[in-house]
Amino acid sequence: MGLKSNFVINGMRSLVKGIIIAFVIGISLFGYSQYALASQIGVSIMQSHLLEKNEKSSKYNVELEFNNPSLLVLTAGTTEFFVITNDEVIGKGELESFVLPALGSSSVSGTFVRDSIADSQEDSSVKISGTTKYNVIFTSIDVPFVFYPSEEQAREFIHQN
Repeated sequence: MGLKSNFVINGMRSLVKGIIIAFVIGISLFGYSQYALASQIGVSIMQSHLLEKNEKSSKYNVELEFNNPSLLVLTAGTTEFFVITNDEVIGKGELESFVLPALGSSSVSGTFVRDSIADSQEDSSVKISGTTKYNVIFTSIDVPFVFYPSEEQAREFIHQN
């Protein structure tokens, strides 16, 4: 009887270990896939308008929309971003904290300050680049984003024409 019960107990221990290992592998794969999807967060410009202008800079109020393709609800802190044209930073901005729902989108308000010295430059390619720190369950991840606005969006957002 003792040999048979030891065999059953050892079999149960092996089964539990196997389940735990499979669970850890499954969670790891899910976490990695969601991180990969979170890295593909989309950004688009909803609106912008000039708040004030002086000889040194122009300040804009902006609204960007973030689209989350992952199954994770992402809580973002304040996000700093840079506007770059012709490989030169022409201004920087800051977005308010926001929550990005799973498989959803969120509109985020912020401000952008453009250096007036850059106004005279001919802007051929514009990109908005930054890093958002998302708090997810027990950890946080930094997700970089790069957005290339259309020529019309760039004109409204940056060129002031």
